[in-house]
Amino acid sequence: MRYAIFGDIHANLEAFEAVLEHANSLGCQEFVCLGDIVGYNANPSECLEKVRELGCPVVRGNHDDDSSKLKTGGNTNPVAKAAQEWTFNKLTEEQRAWLQSLRYVRQVDNFTIVHASLDHPQQWHYVTNKFDAIASIAYQFTQLCFVGHSHVPQIYVRGESVEQHDRLDIIMEEGKKYLVNIGSVGQPRDGDWRASYCVYDTETGQIAIQRIEYDIATAQEKIIAEGLPQSLAARLAEGA
Repeated sequence: MRYAIFGDIHANLEAFEAVLEHANSLGCQEFVCLGDIVGYNANPSECLEKVRELGCPVVRGNHDDDSSKLKTGGNTNPVAKAAQEWTFNKLTEEQRAWLQSLRYVRQVDNFTIVHASLDHPQQWHYVTNKFDAIASIAYQFTQLCFVGHSHVPQIYVRGESVEQHDRLDIIMEEGKKYLVNIGSVGQPRDGDWRASYCVYDTETGQIAIQRIEYDIATAQEKIIAEGLPQSLAARLAEGA
């Protein structure tokens, strides 16, 4: 079975459509979403409905959580808060309820999915280094787990110790555990503007991060046309 594992779409319809087209071209039979379908970009409803049309396993992300209920206070930065409030008003009551119904952690086939990390998944911890990975892997009961949230693709491998793998296309080995950050479809933050997602082949054990070009200009134009903070459009081109 070949899975397309994607997340952090963040309402970027152009990037999401490009990822789905690419995944289909590779013969992916199943799709899995790691959350943060909405937030930041200009097509939250459209992206949410595309995910639902896939009928795929989905877990809840922090922006799915925040944008589906009107929150006050907190430490959210002004740009993210403006996007959350705008998104809340764009979603229907039924769409917001669907986002709130999503679980935080799921097992799919022989792997686990979570938006942020397995240690206290509702606290939205980032996995950005091997020490974060160690904390998450301590709660990992499958050989393989996929995460998102940081928007930076990375692969951590636990053998005798936990180390960050220096490649993003590997074959799993028996006796080791793997924690894979798939990066972000709609707002990459690793200096590469291209959409990021992962293809996992259960028969070969291959895990491969994919980078896909998309119509970034249209995505930026939509952000500005909707009156969202212009910095959200600028950061797409910077991959930051």
